Amino acid sequence: MVSHLPGHRNGSLNIGLMGGTFDPIHMGHLVTAEEARQQFDLNYVIFVPAGIPPHKNNVTISLPEHRYLMTTLAVMSNPAFVVSRFEIAQNEHTYTIDTVRHFAKSQNPEPNIYFITGADAILEIFTWKDYEELLRLSTFIAVTRPGYSLELFYETLERNCPQMKQKVHLLEIPALAVSSTFIRERVTLGKTIKYLTPEPVEQYIKKMELYRVKG
Repeated sequence: MVSHLPGHRNGSLNIGLMGGTFDPIHMGHLVTAEEARQQFDLNYVIFVPAGIPPHKNNVTISLPEHRYLMTTLAVMSNPAFVVSRFEIAQNEHTYTIDTVRHFAKSQNPEPNIYFITGADAILEIFTWKDYEELLRLSTFIAVTRPGYSLELFYETLERNCPQMKQKVHLLEIPALAVSSTFIRERVTLGKTIKYLTPEPVEQYIKKMELYRVKG
């Protein structure tokens, strides 16, 4: 769990929350987190590996402990990056609102929470559990890549969830041709993943023989 985090001298604390399966974590996640930290003056970015993701019932993912350890290895050189066991410690599906509530109460005074996720996911927020409370408790950083249609983004937001317009900030990240799926596929095929994920994560995957075809 994340203990008390020291904030600015004025007492305020800006926390970025970045959830995901992180199976495995890769350079795209880290670049996004660091850019968000700098642009939004975040004291910390807390990575929250999912325990039992409610949206991936039919997808096989690595054991939570593997994903937690890989995430920890990936961020250990950055003092502003923290990894939380909150979701993987639950023995049931966890939702974004559960995580945000937890971190809203974790510090005194209550921190300013910025939830970092992809722009496409933001457009579905009106389908999320208790989304109105989520809008009250946090600000959203919607991550896009160059070429993403901002006009379409705002049109969709206006149509589905107009009350969210003041709670969303866009963050453009240079296109990185890397994803967790891409990395898993390369490992399965016996191809190198060097420079796609931090070296300690690469070595962990190799040592634990993750993503290889068992047979």
